[in-house]
Amino acid sequence: MNKECISLGIIGLSEGNGHPYSWSAIFNGYNKLLMENCGFPVIPRYLEKQSFPFDCIKEAKVKYIWTQSKKLSEKVSNTCFIENVSYSILDMIGKVDGILLARDDAENHYQFAEPFLKRGIPVYIDKPLALNLIEAKKILNLRLYESQIFTCTALKYAKEFSPTHQDLKSIGKIKSIHGEISKDWNRYAIHIIEPILNLIPNKGELISYSKESKDDMNTLNLKFKYLESMKFSTLGKLQVTPKISIYGESGNLVLKFKDTFNAFKTALNIFIKSIMDKESRLDEECLLEIIKFIELGNQI
Repeated sequence: MNKECISLGIIGLSEGNGHPYSWSAIFNGYNKLLMENCGFPVIPRYLEKQSFPFDCIKEAKVKYIWTQSKKLSEKVSNTCFIENVSYSILDMIGKVDGILLARDDAENHYQFAEPFLKRGIPVYIDKPLALNLIEAKKILNLRLYESQIFTCTALKYAKEFSPTHQDLKSIGKIKSIHGEISKDWNRYAIHIIEPILNLIPNKGELISYSKESKDDMNTLNLKFKYLESMKFSTLGKLQVTPKISIYGESGNLVLKFKDTFNAFKTALNIFIKSIMDKESRLDEECLLEIIKFIELGNQI
């Protein structure tokens, strides 16, 4: 695609998810005073560490926004310099080159993505794509071409969750790996599941699994042919830094997530590149395994 600047539409907001603010700011820049009142105190704190407009993604702009509320849409629009407020998601069709579906209420992803996918418009669907394999495949089957859907947790691209070969070599053969994060299973487990699967590509088939639950905390325990223990824990109201602990025969590593901005920017950049060259950046096999684990965490 030879365009001077890719035009994006953004769809929001789901409860507790400030991505329409943060993602739009990464493309457009933002009004610092208005961002202080966005309702997500962490967002202005990590944005203020960057240099705008230098740190924006230059190849695209968010030019249209739709949310469930005109007032809310106008608030995000004014904060993030979005030129147009749409009163229906369908209004964006024919006006944008791509859609940012910046809602993490997975149960609504199909209905929001369908109109765009059926018209060949690429869509970045916020994590998780779906909460079960049936719904995930239903959404994927809407694609008109392979690269049309992009979805991930941005933590997949966090440098903090990418230890060097030497780091991994120093701890020897990995015996166990455990990810921890605050908040609820359905929306946040993927933040540790996907980065961990990136780290352990050769675990073999799943042998057994179990779940531990107490109050609003949940842990899914998995055992594989070549890995004794893989655990994913969401800790509800307990505030913790997203963390991956890796235990090897000769030592261990503790990886802590810190840089939200660069993780988001990297993921958004990958989506823009997939629009430009129409090459898929989606590992569908891995995606479906992630959804399988999310589903297991709800079934047990």
